[in-house]
Amino acid sequence: MTTYHVGYFVGSLAKGSINRLLAKALVRLAPPELKLHEIAFKELPLYSYDYDADYPPVAKAFKQAIADSDAILFVTPEYNRSIPGGLKNAIDWASRPWGQNSFARKPSGVIGTSPGSIGTAVAQSHLRGVLCFCNSPLMNNVEAYIQFKPGLITADGEVTNEDTAEFLRNYMTELHAFIVRVLTVLPRNT
Repeated sequence: MTTYHVGYFVGSLAKGSINRLLAKALVRLAPPELKLHEIAFKELPLYSYDYDADYPPVAKAFKQAIADSDAILFVTPEYNRSIPGGLKNAIDWASRPWGQNSFARKPSGVIGTSPGSIGTAVAQSHLRGVLCFCNSPLMNNVEAYIQFKPGLITADGEVTNEDTAEFLRNYMTELHAFIVRVLTVLPRNT
C-alpha cells in the first residue's frame, strides 16, 4: 500500500471555523492510504515581491510543508462570494517567486462548507481559477458544496448525518484515486 501525504489548508483563520470541523471530519473519513496534515498559514505576512530575494523563515517553512506533501486539499469558506483574503495571501506566497511555484504539477482538491444552501460554490469556483493558473491538477469531480447545519459535525470531527458521512467518505476515496492517477502520469521529483 502506497501512502500519500496530503497537506490541507483551512481557509478560515477562525478557531471555531466550521471548515476546520469539516477538515477534522475529512481526516477521520479518509482512506488509510491518505495521511492528512494541516499546513497553517496564519503567521504569514502580507505577500509582496519585495520578499522574493529572501523569504522570511515562516514563508520558507510554509513552502517546505507544501513541498513535503504529495497533494493539497483546500477546505474553505466563502467570504463575500470569494475566497478568504488569508487563503489568497497563502497561495500568493506559495506560488512565488517566479519559477518556484509550489503548486505546479501538485494534485489538489477543493471542498467547503457554509450555512448557506450553495455551500461555498462561488468561492470554490474562484479558487479553482486561481489554482488552474498555478498549474495545479484539480479534482473536478466529485464537487462538494456542503451546507452546514448545527450539530452536523462534532468538535472531534464525527459527522452525525450518515448520508453526509457517506458522501464525504466517497469524496476522500475519489481524492485518493485522483492523486494516484495524477502522480502516475506526473511523478514527483524526489
